[in-house]
Amino acid sequence: MVKERGRKVIASNRKARHDYTILDVFEAGVVLVGTEVKSLRLGRASLVDAFAQVDDGEIWLHALHIPEYVAGTWTNHEVRRRRKLLLHKSEIERLIGKTKESGLSLIPLSMYFSDGYVKLELALAKGKKSYDKRQDIAKRDADRDIQKAYGRALKGRGGRY
Repeated sequence: MVKERGRKVIASNRKARHDYTILDVFEAGVVLVGTEVKSLRLGRASLVDAFAQVDDGEIWLHALHIPEYVAGTWTNHEVRRRRKLLLHKSEIERLIGKTKESGLSLIPLSMYFSDGYVKLELALAKGKKSYDKRQDIAKRDADRDIQKAYGRALKGRGGRY
């Protein structure tokens, strides 16, 4: 059997970058059962409601939706069970300190295969207020208008700088 190489994205949480300010990003392994991995290989997962929480010195992922494997039998997994995340001890201690002291959240950004192993991109994030979201949208629109104007200016000169 050929071992997979590279990075293949399974699911991403695009709304997280809109709702939260990302302060730091960690890569974590995920403890899964066999039918979960088979379902993930089909590209089926949802990070929409998922969040991570510290419990007794370990980081656990809650509300990650991995649908049942279609060809599975009675050994199929629970769809929304909590799953343990694998991080280095120093990273766990740092996350525990940050979440306790400053009220930050642990939000999954994406889930992917890295050289055949399931990895989760976990972000230390702070929730945005509604006015922060409006400012981000306005800035993105302004940048888009600048790029359009720049492109029109280039076309007017025959494509040269």
